[in-house]
Amino acid sequence: MQAEVGFDLNSIMAQKGSENFPVALKAVPARPRAHLLAVYGFARLVDDIGDEYEGDRLAALDWIETELSRARTGNATHPVMVQLTPLLADLDIDDEPFLALIEANRLDQRKHRYQTQAELAEYCSLSANPVGRLVLVIFGAATPERIALSDAVCTGLQLAEHLQDIGEDYTEKGRIYFPADELARFGVAEADLGADRASDPLKRLVAHQCDTSQGLLNRGKPLVSSLSGWAKVTVAGYAAGGLAALDAIAGAEHDVLRKLRTPSKARTAFHLTRLVTPRQVTEAPAVRAAQGVVARWRRR
Repeated sequence: MQAEVGFDLNSIMAQKGSENFPVALKAVPARPRAHLLAVYGFARLVDDIGDEYEGDRLAALDWIETELSRARTGNATHPVMVQLTPLLADLDIDDEPFLALIEANRLDQRKHRYQTQAELAEYCSLSANPVGRLVLVIFGAATPERIALSDAVCTGLQLAEHLQDIGEDYTEKGRIYFPADELARFGVAEADLGADRASDPLKRLVAHQCDTSQGLLNRGKPLVSSLSGWAKVTVAGYAAGGLAALDAIAGAEHDVLRKLRTPSKARTAFHLTRLVTPRQVTEAPAVRAAQGVVARWRRR
């Protein structure tokens, strides 16, 4: 099955540069950075199987679930899954977040429409929220209060990504991640999602969904302030990427059918700086180091 699935380690990890957020800042200490990259690799592999694999996707996802069990004993065969073994050995974490990401991609194979925002949020609880929970575990910061805030941020990130990919999701995958009741409310027909440019009703719907995403991402502020050191910087980076993506959408006048992809690094750096530098923590070593990373990032 490994040879059939493909998606080699290098091609999987190469995609991190196109994400909305810095997957793992290079200045993060080696062990947590390796764990963050392992989580990213797993999530990317599962998504690629769910979106692009030309064979039996459900069978391939079942195989990945088996590989997860093998990773716990150091017997995984796919290079991406082999990367998980140190993480699983180091951390007290069960399989639930990984299984949820697999289940989200199983759901994508049989469900292409969502009726309400609540129904879409349920999907996000499988497709996005587990990643935030894993990040908190990696930094030893997973409390019930932080998990609740992280879930909101991750759902906001997922909504922003859906907004960026509306045309591609509809034309290439046959999926719509807008609630049907909101399409009707704003007078948007499904066919509008496959046009070259967004109609005025679609722009209004996108603006509304941006407001929803923004409200969720704003939960990142108390989450970040509750953290310290590299946990603070890393989580702020994720929230900043989502906020910068919304800036990019607004800058395109909510016409998400243009070739709109990743947000500018300058806007991500701007939001990251604002999130991690309240006065009381500006002298923290991790934050000072992050500010250096941000400064270099701005100059690219």
